Amino acid sequence: MTVTDQALLVDRDRLWSRLMDMAAVGPTAAGGSNRQALSDEDAAGRALFLGWATQAGCTTEIDEIGNLWVRRAGADGTADPVLIGSHLDTQPTGGRFDGVYGVLGGLEVIERLNDLGLVTERPIDLVVWTNEEGSRFQYSMMGSAVWAGKLDLAEALALTDIDGITVADELERLGWAGDRPAAPTPHAAAFELHIEQGPILEAERIEVGVVTGVQGLRWYTIELGGFPAHAGPTPMAGRRDPARAIAEVVGAVYGATERKGEWARATFAQFRSSPVSPNTIPETLRCTLDLRHPDQRVLDEMEAEMRSIVADRCETIGVSHSIQLQNESAPVAFAEPLIEAVERAASTLRLSNRRMISGAGHDACYVARHCPTAMIFVPCEDGLSHNEAEAITADEAANGASVLLGAVRELAGSKLS
Repeated sequence: MTVTDQALLVDRDRLWSRLMDMAAVGPTAAGGSNRQALSDEDAAGRALFLGWATQAGCTTEIDEIGNLWVRRAGADGTADPVLIGSHLDTQPTGGRFDGVYGVLGGLEVIERLNDLGLVTERPIDLVVWTNEEGSRFQYSMMGSAVWAGKLDLAEALALTDIDGITVADELERLGWAGDRPAAPTPHAAAFELHIEQGPILEAERIEVGVVTGVQGLRWYTIELGGFPAHAGPTPMAGRRDPARAIAEVVGAVYGATERKGEWARATFAQFRSSPVSPNTIPETLRCTLDLRHPDQRVLDEMEAEMRSIVADRCETIGVSHSIQLQNESAPVAFAEPLIEAVERAASTLRLSNRRMISGAGHDACYVARHCPTAMIFVPCEDGLSHNEAEAITADEAANGASVLLGAVRELAGSKLS
């Protein structure tokens, strides 16, 4: 490979080494990562990243919701920057690459530009979004949602974890309640690098996913109210049992979802009953429901059918119900010029690629409200994510980051002669 060709590539070994160093922060017994948002482990991960970013000559800021901003200066300090971003927080039993790959891949782009002695015309911003996962504080993509104006800052600060600790409490404790406003500033373009979190690229043996958009999602809390009674003497007939109702609801909603086609998704989780007793019919039962589809019209239909199913089954069994929408993100279409820039970068590197929709939500969904945005995917083993067995190879990591490097150089004004 020629010197010119080498300039198109990131440093594979440096990127992989840093991914493994970050994986050593908050490790789980099964080889995954546990750096939940605003935890001590999250703080340790950020500190490790900040050390690398500072060594790379970047300046840093923290905004009001704890988003961490890193900047590499450009030749034109007045030009709108190119934004790269993802997250370092994880699920309780998360993998080593979800989010962190996009952050460290972005840092590797900056490092590679430094290696080559290149100054881009536009500055490059690299952001670490706060609480993308929404596992400890249950609002996914929280930091980018506040930044984009989707979620009010005060509402985000008041979110609590299972122990009643607020986001505000933890930001103050960690020193992350920054002075920078959590609000958009102009950016010329934005990219997010990520593992696919699904099986398509691996199954088709495609090296790079060129992401054209993201499915819409809606999170609900469903609460059913019944009548508590002894599990032994109380006949099955006539029981006002919320567990029986939710069993029928789950089956019916899953069936309706399957009829909406291959991109429709429904996921029930976090079932909790009260009183907590094995021999008492529950008085209340709560659960969450996640609905997704890339078409807004179909997503509306899915919600309407779900509400109808819950109402019908609860009336039949004689239990009350409430459905609260906790979070939503509309389907997102990314910017065609940036999609094409990703395709050009992948093709220049002779990497196989295809256009695709993201099945998972990402911070890029909210960023796309304010500047042209695109995403880059690489395959992950068996399509697994939010799982300690989540895996990619060093070559796959380098492929995606090299595509990001090419797209950023084009948009930031640094092309090979």
